[in-house]
Amino acid sequence: MKIKPQVSIKPLGNRILAKRIDEEERKTAGGIVIPETAKTDKVVRAKVVAVGSNERIEVKKGDVILVPDNEFAMTKVEVGEEKLFLIKSTDVLAVIE
Repeated sequence: MKIKPQVSIKPLGNRILAKRIDEEERKTAGGIVIPETAKTDKVVRAKVVAVGSNERIEVKKGDVILVPDNEFAMTKVEVGEEKLFLIKSTDVLAVIE
């Protein structure tokens, strides 16, 4: 879903708006670059951009979280050039401190 750049998004209820954190390029010990398609990570690192109004949400804006890398767990949203996603707070696996 694409949204105009001047629009801001406020998640509702128990939803979290987050931005994926790109990890640096991975290499083997021999220097071979591992392509994105060969990576076996089942989680995504993301930075929380906004949180919904539910008082039980345990993360706050700016937190770095781990969420499942699953098409069903996240709704992808584009605001201008920025690629974000909406997830349920119950899908957050951990907060990275």
